[in-house]
Amino acid sequence: MVELSKIDKVLTALSVQASELDKQRGEHHLALFDEQLFQTRSRLLHPCVVESQHIVDSIKREQEQGTLTHERAEYLSEKLISQISAIQRELSTSMIRSQEPKHSSHFRKPIHVLHQDLIQHQEWEARLQQMLQTATLQGQSQQVIEATQQRLNRCRAARIKIENQITDRESHKNEQ
Repeated sequence: MVELSKIDKVLTALSVQASELDKQRGEHHLALFDEQLFQTRSRLLHPCVVESQHIVDSIKREQEQGTLTHERAEYLSEKLISQISAIQRELSTSMIRSQEPKHSSHFRKPIHVLHQDLIQHQEWEARLQQMLQTATLQGQSQQVIEATQQRLNRCRAARIKIENQITDRESHKNEQ
């Protein structure tokens, strides 16, 4: 697992940058990130940084209490890395976004990117299935099993959505 002190420093810097960006551009017309990435449905960036800091705080607290399992540490670490990456991407593309028209139409992903997304989701689905089996066999709490099942269901739904996009795109390509 990554050193938490380094992550604290990264989050401190991101907090300052996010606050400055929020002051410059104000609220976005939609939530900035997907609800599976951030629980907060914020239209500002700084609350997302705060949510990431809460994950770090949870890891520290659970480590100190001796309740941090390997699976939980892996889950929280993956989520934290995904959140930090998303925040950094948002900050790095803020100049480009400022030049975009408001409420611009969503640009479609190229088909090869959809295929990459599909492969990634299939890998995640397999890992989540394995985690669910392990949690069940180890007799972990019902809460852990249900949370893993919910993640698996969301992953499957996303995979199906991507498969449908690919099928739709390929059928339109063949019609032309």
